[in-house]
Amino acid sequence: MLLTIPERLAAIEPAPRKITAAEAAKERTELNGYVIDVREPAEHANSPANGAINIPRGVLEMKMLELVKDPGTPIFLHCASGARAMLAAEQLAKMGYQHVAVMTCDVPTIQKAFN
Repeated sequence: MLLTIPERLAAIEPAPRKITAAEAAKERTELNGYVIDVREPAEHANSPANGAINIPRGVLEMKMLELVKDPGTPIFLHCASGARAMLAAEQLAKMGYQHVAVMTCDVPTIQKAFN
């Protein structure tokens, strides 16, 4: 049976932590975390958020091991709709990252919070 994207996202266990852009901006500063944009490079180039590192979902697992070596480092993920970020959060949790959160708001809200 094929799952729709909403069904697939609902099936993620445990569910990733969802966070507002304002909360993520505050926590990133307080906890020295990373903001990762999992959109494609062209999407990121057209509407980047200040301080976000672009690592497309397709190469996330390989690149994160180079960038973040401490599994306790806070990681705040975003994309355009939240779907890719949710799937990325699931993979990072499976890799052992312990503090992953997803911003599910739109990109302009994220840009505003980080500028």
